[in-house]
Amino acid sequence: MAFAKLYRLKKLTTYYTILLERIKKKMINSGEFTDRVLRRHKIFWGDPAAEKIRNVRMSHEDPIEKWMDVPYWQRKLSNKANAREFALMQGCQVPDLYWRGSDVENIDFSALPPYYVIRPTTGHSAKMVYVMDHGTNLFDGKQYEPEEIVAALKAAVDMKEDQEFLIEEFLQNEEGEYKVLTDYKIFCFNGETATIWEIKRIDPKKGFATFYDENWNRIDEVHIFYPPKDAGPPPKCFPEMVSQAKSLSKAYGMFVRLDFYATNRGAVFGEFTPTPALGKGHTRFGKKLMIKYWDKYCKGQI
Repeated sequence: MAFAKLYRLKKLTTYYTILLERIKKKMINSGEFTDRVLRRHKIFWGDPAAEKIRNVRMSHEDPIEKWMDVPYWQRKLSNKANAREFALMQGCQVPDLYWRGSDVENIDFSALPPYYVIRPTTGHSAKMVYVMDHGTNLFDGKQYEPEEIVAALKAAVDMKEDQEFLIEEFLQNEEGEYKVLTDYKIFCFNGETATIWEIKRIDPKKGFATFYDENWNRIDEVHIFYPPKDAGPPPKCFPEMVSQAKSLSKAYGMFVRLDFYATNRGAVFGEFTPTPALGKGHTRFGKKLMIKYWDKYCKGQI
């Protein structure tokens, strides 16, 4: 009798634990901020011309009028090659470019330095990214022969005909070391900084994070993806990083998340993210913060 009662109690506890987790998940994946980001995603990418707009080849030498010649022109900047060019136009540093294209069978690996990074021009969550150190991808710890990399890249190109890849400089950290860099993800609203998300990465999906304001004061958690870590000192190039983020954000003209790296040659731009995590995974504090800045600095915008 006691055993049956204990079993029912355990089953009930499990049920309520699962129920609470579902409620919690629903709460962090819904709300006004999430709705706005999802609406933007639908407007940006529900357009039949969206892919063509994103993948039109742009140059830092193009006049701003050419960049802004379509509605929601910011979609062009979701192509990482175009993002590089736009950042250059705005006076930001970007990694040196060794190769760009879709004809991946023609990559001359013998001409590359022992340290380099491969990433696709479109995509997210560090998929198809190779952070190479003498043949080892630091993102997964595996050794790759050039033929293996080419086969994987070719499969991606075959699945998506307008897919290109960039081979870029492996940026050194501020101490001049070749390591997986700390990410600085800066949430900006038309030139104003809501928060800076510092992520100490272990691999593409694992790491520890802290949130700061633009003066490097620690604030409450904004997003729950990475477990929190203790606050630390700002990077040496922090003033430069914030200044460049504000300038790029002002040029972008609406809410965007900007990725930067702190290197031995200063702040280096990474990419634009217009719909980060589709607005999901933010804490109650984070959602309130995002809406506060959106309504104050980007009112009426998608």
